[in-house]
Amino acid sequence: MAAPRISRAFVCLQRQFAASLRVTGPPRHSPLHTSSATNATFKIDKPQHFVSLNNLRDNQGARKTKKRVGRGHGSGHGKTCGRGQKGQKSRSGNSKPGPGFEGGQTPLMRVFPKRGFKNALRRELQPLNLDKIQHWINTGRLDASKPITLKQIYDANLVKFKDGVTLLARGAAHLTTPVTLEVTSASRQAVARVEELGGRVVCVYHNKLALRALTRPGKFAVLPKSAMPMTAKLRRRYEDPERRGFLAPGIKDEYQPVSFNFERQANPDYVE
Repeated sequence: MAAPRISRAFVCLQRQFAASLRVTGPPRHSPLHTSSATNATFKIDKPQHFVSLNNLRDNQGARKTKKRVGRGHGSGHGKTCGRGQKGQKSRSGNSKPGPGFEGGQTPLMRVFPKRGFKNALRRELQPLNLDKIQHWINTGRLDASKPITLKQIYDANLVKFKDGVTLLARGAAHLTTPVTLEVTSASRQAVARVEELGGRVVCVYHNKLALRALTRPGKFAVLPKSAMPMTAKLRRRYEDPERRGFLAPGIKDEYQPVSFNFERQANPDYVE
């Protein structure tokens, strides 16, 4: 019964609006009417009702009457309050079942136990092969006369990395230029090939802050001091001469890594 009343009220409002707003002009299909705006004459009458505090109210249908349930069966929403009889949807506190709900039986995620864990200190090193380094040198995107660090690798878009780069020996026969490489890690075959040509490989540790300061120094007014390896496992790795760690006894005294800041220093390229 509510729908016919609303439609009649809407028609009544349309009639009142048309009566208060009268637009006069030539007929739409009149032969005297043309598309030119100068020939059409429009006239708007003043409205009959003005807005004031005594007639200021919301539009029809803007406010909805609250549904009152449990107030007798004569209202149509008494007793069961429109929920029907029994069942999960008739209970109080019921909501849509969450993901993994299987009707009350043990969910699959609880049937099988958990195995293993994710290391919070894990590092995902991106592989970099020797043939790609030689190709970048041949095309002029890398300068072999200077040490090739993670900064040069990042600027040349040689490989996209997040935690570091590991040097691998694929395409070792294509490498013909002696180079000095500062990477996060390197395989023994790759080290042997680079040193065979008279080059050098040094594995340098960078945490997230040091790596960000190395690849994007323009964001730092003062370049931070690079952190030493945190865990005992990392210290053993970078103190191992066979792995060409930068803290190894035979390498620490001979070569100082370019990409490792031993002290805080001002950044001359920083622009505010």
